[in-house]
Amino acid sequence: MRFAKAQGDILLVTITADDQVAKGDGRPLIPQELRAENLAELDCVDWVLIDEHPSAEALLEAVQPDIYIKGAEYEFNQDPRFERERQMVERHGGRVIFSSGDVVFSSTALIAAMEHSIDPYHKRLTELTLDPRLGLSTLGGILAQIRKQRVVVVGETIRDTYILCDQPDVASEGPMLTLRPVERKTYVGGAAIVARHVAAMGAQVTLVTAMPQDASAESVRSCLRAEGVEICELPIETPLAQKCRYLVGPQKLFKVDEVAPMGLDSARREQLIDLARESVGAEVDAAIITDFGLGLLTTSLTHRLCEALRPRARVLAGDVSGRKASLRTMRDMDLLCPSERELRETIGEFDIGLPAATWRLMNLNKARNVIVTLASEGLLAFEPSDDAEATGWARRLRSSHIPSLAPIAVDPLGCGDALLAASSLALACGADLLQASFLGATAASQEAQQLGNVPIGTASIRQAIARVHSAHLAYSTTEISPRSLERAS
Repeated sequence: MRFAKAQGDILLVTITADDQVAKGDGRPLIPQELRAENLAELDCVDWVLIDEHPSAEALLEAVQPDIYIKGAEYEFNQDPRFERERQMVERHGGRVIFSSGDVVFSSTALIAAMEHSIDPYHKRLTELTLDPRLGLSTLGGILAQIRKQRVVVVGETIRDTYILCDQPDVASEGPMLTLRPVERKTYVGGAAIVARHVAAMGAQVTLVTAMPQDASAESVRSCLRAEGVEICELPIETPLAQKCRYLVGPQKLFKVDEVAPMGLDSARREQLIDLARESVGAEVDAAIITDFGLGLLTTSLTHRLCEALRPRARVLAGDVSGRKASLRTMRDMDLLCPSERELRETIGEFDIGLPAATWRLMNLNKARNVIVTLASEGLLAFEPSDDAEATGWARRLRSSHIPSLAPIAVDPLGCGDALLAASSLALACGADLLQASFLGATAASQEAQQLGNVPIGTASIRQAIARVHSAHLAYSTTEISPRSLERAS
């Protein structure tokens, strides 16, 4: 689109109307209104038109553009419809230009590639969408209840800075990488992004954290308050932690952590616990503790926070990030959301099966539910089993696999935070673990498709769920028998 805009003054983009897309059942995958809205959001696009005709001939006759741009795949296309379009443009003094073709944005090609490359996951998602508990109306009802929830989030606040750089070069004085920063983007992360997710999903949220009295902290406060996050802070002298990631394009080259030790004396620790108690009050729907290993939440402090919040929170959830964070201190939780690496490092077991490792963690921490993230393979949700007839680990644990719902992962930063926020809220609304995990996975998939740590709202989650259902409904009609569909409905 930027290439097209550079060829003229006004860029008119047309899309084919839904009823003119003759590509089989379930197509187009994305409806015309959403396709048009997405294009209209681009700053380089001036006008968007949904073309109700099978070809662009009528439009070209009316507009008579100076330049008509098509994808590179049309350059040697023998389709007579395109040939008529070309002749019409040239007859009115215009010319046809083809884009570079370096990247093909054909939805047909992308969907075909996905179906061939991740077919087992495709089938698993079809099974999940046929589960009545994961129906659109059922999940929509859970999301609607989030607005009634009151939530407290406890943990460190971090500034995540992305430094976008020009193409790297080799320094003249030695064989070292040279980067030229072009743009800086700063996001409010850590426990604060968990609170931002909760607020974006519509719940009332209070963030209990520690912040200094300086300009960088004030900009963070302004961001949080603007998004509806109430802040209950412990004043400290330590500057806000900042994690700088250097990127060339979407590729992260390296990270620099500007982190000063955040050691609290015993009096400050007591103040933090008192702040958490005051924020929770007599009862809160959900309390979420996040430890990013920056020194705010020590082993003893985390343990005491769990003891203080457990009687007051209907759902108590937690997660850690970083090698200095301790998952072991998060005891008596309704939900833990570690990665597989974090789980295994906590129990010190790297060779046993994942169900056995999770069972040990649940017993060690007295955790009721555990969602283990598996990077590109999605997640596994574990809960105690009540199936007396099952054998092996199924007698102890019931597990559900949810594949990754992100077709393209642009940036994994913050996916775990989105998962933790959405899953915790769902449990607080009375959802079961499968429903909570699916909503969490959906929120994480939306986060993965964006650069940087940005809050995910319920509207985005609803749209993503609808896309998953529509994509796999067409697949299920060919892979699942009609009787199975009738039974599932």
